[in-house]
Amino acid sequence: MAEAIVALDYPSRREALALVESLGEAATFYKVGLELYTRAGPDLVRELRDRGKRVFLDLKLHDIPTTVAGAVRAAVELDVQLLTVHTAGGADMMGAAADAAGGRPTLLGVTLLTSLSPTDVETVWGRSMSSLREEVVRLATLARDSGLPGIVASPQEAEGVRRKLGPDFVILTPGIRLAGGDTHDQARVATPADAARAGANYLVLGRAVTAADDPVAAMEQVRAELAGVGV
Repeated sequence: MAEAIVALDYPSRREALALVESLGEAATFYKVGLELYTRAGPDLVRELRDRGKRVFLDLKLHDIPTTVAGAVRAAVELDVQLLTVHTAGGADMMGAAADAAGGRPTLLGVTLLTSLSPTDVETVWGRSMSSLREEVVRLATLARDSGLPGIVASPQEAEGVRRKLGPDFVILTPGIRLAGGDTHDQARVATPADAARAGANYLVLGRAVTAADDPVAAMEQVRAELAGVGV
């Protein structure tokens, strides 16, 4: 069954840990992204691990191979479970990251950010884009061939990646919204059930949980949806 990860998209350690406290046993896996990591640093990751929580460190590393490898080794020392690098960093960078990880944490290659529309991608890439799905599958294949065990992609592209790269390839999908929820700043979103049916292993939930009137009830709704899918 696909697993839900709650995004700690807060500007401070205090606010992040307040949500962890309020969710209690309703959530065991948390995402720490760039803003929170820049403010709170590795000590927050250690505190989450000390509380028995698993951590997805979403730093989207993109630099020369030596620098990225060093950052991956630092993440290994923090005992995080998932870590992201950008596929746009190229095969050598991803290969160096994979070597540094040694299988743990699970490295995921970021393909196309869920905030990007086809026009945005065409502007960045400098070429016409006939299909975002095809581009994501291409980048996922590059990641796999470079030694990464999985990727980050929107729910809309997950099914094509699963079909192309098989059942063992890891797919994490952000942009998850409960039915009827606001899409906020993401262009390509889906419900938990839709993402699971598309082949996602991990689903990242941000404001669908963190901005809910009752975050625990929101997590229960997510779990019920995923249990109903049964994949």
